[in-house]
Amino acid sequence: MSFLTHEQNGLMWLTAPMLDAAPGIRHGFSTRKGGVSPAPFDSLNLRTGCGDSQEHLEENYRRFCAVIGADHRRAVLSRQVHETTVRVCTAADAGKGLFRQRDYTADALVTCEPGLPLAVFSADCGILLLHDPVRGAVGAIHAGWRGCAGGIVEKTVQTMAACFGSRPGDLLAAIGPCIGPCCFETDGDVPAAMTAALGSGAEPYLRRRGQKWHVDLAGLNRQWLLRAGLPAEHMEVSGLCTACRPDLFWSHRKMGLARGVQGAVIYLRRDCNKRSL
Repeated sequence: MSFLTHEQNGLMWLTAPMLDAAPGIRHGFSTRKGGVSPAPFDSLNLRTGCGDSQEHLEENYRRFCAVIGADHRRAVLSRQVHETTVRVCTAADAGKGLFRQRDYTADALVTCEPGLPLAVFSADCGILLLHDPVRGAVGAIHAGWRGCAGGIVEKTVQTMAACFGSRPGDLLAAIGPCIGPCCFETDGDVPAAMTAALGSGAEPYLRRRGQKWHVDLAGLNRQWLLRAGLPAEHMEVSGLCTACRPDLFWSHRKMGLARGVQGAVIYLRRDCNKRSL
């Protein structure tokens, strides 16, 4: 099923219907619409350390978190370095990245702590949200091509299993907007990395056109979810290409470094009842 589009007071965001139906969580995938940042970060920029002001960032986070019912003051931000570190977040991490320094690098965050929003970011890379409705846990993943080839998606599922007792067959997953195969044109290094990691499972998501390859990053991240043990019916894919839709998203490939980023946030509701089965 396609993602749903929502708008409130000029702020636009997306949700995955399967996660919407889960009573224990709230989530959202932001767009660039509805914030206060000036160009080239206009307007709902969630990217720290890029030249946008702290005042604008705090207001953007406040607005986006408000529409999904989250407390932006408790949000935990990933510190993305295109590697495969997964951080298990606790209440001690609340506010890190926006109000407090991050004492970690991590491209994926997981928690079983209610009321602790987890945030990851993209300007073409894959962003995924995970929910375990049985054990009461959530995860957020940044999976660009390096992280994808490194297996960060499977590693996050394994971390949730080890730390929370999550069973892959119980997990729900949403794969957000990212650069699509229409626009993700590369040389042979990316296909080689994907094939080395996934073997023949990568082949349907790699297409050669002339001298270049076109890569389906969302499809590859979905393949990792399948490999990790998630049922196909427990996954939803946005299907939107960040490079094709500059009206909604920032794209590193199309815009370079003078831009903002969109993000994805998920959290456990404080009234979430964990079930230890």
